[in-house]
Amino acid sequence: MKRIGILIVIAILLVNCKKEEVKVNYASFGAKISTENALSKEEMMKQFSSLKSGDTIDVKFASKVNKVCKAKGCWMKIDLGDAESTVKFKDYGFFVPMNSEERKVIVNGKAYVAEVSVAELKHLAQDAGKSEEEIAEITEPKRTYSFMADGVLMEE
Repeated sequence: MKRIGILIVIAILLVNCKKEEVKVNYASFGAKISTENALSKEEMMKQFSSLKSGDTIDVKFASKVNKVCKAKGCWMKIDLGDAESTVKFKDYGFFVPMNSEERKVIVNGKAYVAEVSVAELKHLAQDAGKSEEEIAEITEPKRTYSFMADGVLMEE
C-alpha cells in the first residue's frame, strides 16, 4: 500500500513538472521565412567579425530591436551584444512598425561589413551639429555591420 502511495505521488509530480512549450506568434514582413536555423546574436557577431569590408553572406539570425526609424519604419538597429547591426529592407519593399523597439525579431538576408571613411565620419558629425573639437577627434575609419533583409519575423 505504501508503494502505491509513493507511485501516485511520483506520477503527480511528473505530470505537474511537464515542461510547457511557449508558442510565440510572429508578424511577417517581406518574404515568408521560418524560425528554423536562425543564428543567435552571439553567433551572428562572430560571423560579422570574420568578414572583411565588402564581403557578403546569406544568413538568418535572431535578436532584439534597439532602434527603429520613426519616420516610416524603413530601418532598424538590431542588438549584437557589444555592437549593433543596421538593418534595411530589400528594394524598400516593406517596412516594420515604428514602435518595434525591444521586440524580438528574426531577420533573413545578406550581412555585410562596410568601413566608413574618416572624411565621411567628419561630414556626418558636422551635419549632426557636433563641435569642431568633437569633429577633430575623429581620426580612424569606423567598421559598420549592415544587413539587407528580404524577410523579417517580429514577435507580436
